[in-house]
Amino acid sequence: MAPPSTTPAPATSPQDRHADAAAYRFFVRQLVRRWTLIIPALVMVCISSLTLGVGMLGASPILDNVLGAKKDLPAFASEFNATLAGWADQSRWGRLAAEVLTLSPATIDALPPGPLTALWWIMGAIAVLTVLGSTTNFLHAYLSLTAVNLTATRARAQAFRSALRAPLGTITRLGPSDVVSRIVNDSVQLANGLNVLLSKAVLQVVKGVAALAVALVFDWRVTVAALLVTPILYTIIRKLGKRIRRASGRALESQAGLYGVAGEALGALRVVKVNTGEAERQGAFARRNRDMLRETNRVRTARALASPLTEMLSVFLLCGLVLAAGNAVVRGQVNPKDFLLVLAALGVAGASLKPLTGIINDIHVAAPAAWRLKRIIDLAPEPGHARRLSTLPPHRESVAFESVSLTYPGNAVPAVNGVTLRVNHGARVAFVGPNGCGKTSLLSLVPRLFDPDAGRVCVDGHDLREVSLRSLRRQVGVVTQETVLFSGTIRENITFATLGATEKAIISAAKKARAHEFIEQLPNGYDTVIGEGGRGLSGGQRQRLAIARAVLREPRILILDEATSMIDAESEARIAEALAEFSAGRTTLIVAHRLSTVLKCDEIVVMDAGRVVDRGTHADMLARCPLYRDLAKSQFLDGSA
Repeated sequence: MAPPSTTPAPATSPQDRHADAAAYRFFVRQLVRRWTLIIPALVMVCISSLTLGVGMLGASPILDNVLGAKKDLPAFASEFNATLAGWADQSRWGRLAAEVLTLSPATIDALPPGPLTALWWIMGAIAVLTVLGSTTNFLHAYLSLTAVNLTATRARAQAFRSALRAPLGTITRLGPSDVVSRIVNDSVQLANGLNVLLSKAVLQVVKGVAALAVALVFDWRVTVAALLVTPILYTIIRKLGKRIRRASGRALESQAGLYGVAGEALGALRVVKVNTGEAERQGAFARRNRDMLRETNRVRTARALASPLTEMLSVFLLCGLVLAAGNAVVRGQVNPKDFLLVLAALGVAGASLKPLTGIINDIHVAAPAAWRLKRIIDLAPEPGHARRLSTLPPHRESVAFESVSLTYPGNAVPAVNGVTLRVNHGARVAFVGPNGCGKTSLLSLVPRLFDPDAGRVCVDGHDLREVSLRSLRRQVGVVTQETVLFSGTIRENITFATLGATEKAIISAAKKARAHEFIEQLPNGYDTVIGEGGRGLSGGQRQRLAIARAVLREPRILILDEATSMIDAESEARIAEALAEFSAGRTTLIVAHRLSTVLKCDEIVVMDAGRVVDRGTHADMLARCPLYRDLAKSQFLDGSA
């Protein structure tokens, strides 16, 4: 009995949403660890903002020349020294700046005279500052994106490693499609959120602050008046950001569900087609697709509203500011040139800070993705990976089930119910029974794909929960009805997770599985590349490769879960002969639907409703077990008793 399929668990819930920000901060801390990239990136931001501020300050002498003051470089230098002297009288930092920056009389005398010459020099300096600013902007973006990409790559690797090490039941409960969606899709959302934080937010904020500093230098009163309206804009952005975050979390859930429906249908396309189930699957996909459209449209509305609303309010507030400042200009309280320069500086600051609306929205979108990805990273690993656990000695005595029971999450009826059974080393035992009786579930306890809810499974008297998983699984070979092959060569599939296998051992394993003959007929032999799932091979050929993989591992315990069910009768007979030879001296546990397989076993265990009904030889079962007689007549594939 296989674990029941479940729909993906919800990615977020009302009580979990407060953890979005915490998860996002976790990945920000991961990003900060790339300090060798982040510190140079921040230096580039500071240089870029400095060039912006100096360039804006250069606008004042330009206006003086254009508006008729006709000043030259020596005059500007003298005014600069006078300004520094005023700073020196106001504070200790002003005195320090005056000592460092004050130009000597000789330097001032060496400057070329003439207002037109001054204009050329100023414009040339601004051009140089522009080139320097553009270069530092590029370096900042380059370094920031590198740090973000490395962080996202590490997060994907952490999540995938955690998913591989998590208990099978946990991944089944979450839904494999949802887990893949989190690892692949949510990591992209996370990377985007980290990128806008480091690459865009920092740059825009620092540039905006530099522009505000310039505005304060020109006229602090007008600048402070403009800053008083900032809390209003912040409140609006914050409210919209919350809506975007909630809707983005629901959209990610819908995306995972859509991914699961599509993956199921395309993965079982043969079943869909032969049952003319295209319309039914299309309907299921359409429902999920509509759910995703509804949630993404909610994100769309909030994001589309944020920028126009902020822009509209900014214009209204600017109009009010201009009216107030214009009144001060008319009354002679504010210098008209300084007022224009303050407006220009505030305009640059606004242009720098305006993208923050979209940036904050992007961060809110990334927060649910960070939470979903962090949940995968935080999955508890399978029990049995702890270093304190002992190593299972080589199997020599028995495999024992002691009053074991197992109930899958969400099921009320146990899949295995109070089974007590002992299999001696080297025995071949067949497990038979109607579909869903618990045969596969019972044998899945041996490699600890699941742990029993009650009782214990022992190998040579060692409770499997007290030995390391690695030492246990190295002694267990499993071949299932559902053949699993990976994209790669024939050789890579046979040697999967068996490092250091020699060519002789690979060929020997293939021969024992009766796979060598067809492999040699392939275009590149053992180096032939096969597609995902063994695409391009027949069902029987795929099954033989899976058997060869198990043979190569040289397991002491061999589990065959209907391992020859996909092979024709002639091939099955040859493989059964090879498996009989290979299983000699190994404890072999077989889930069988073929009478010929059952007859070759030392003992038969009959199961029903998760319990062991009877056990014994074929003759014993025919004589005293009605269920076995019914199975022999109706269910065994190659004949009856």
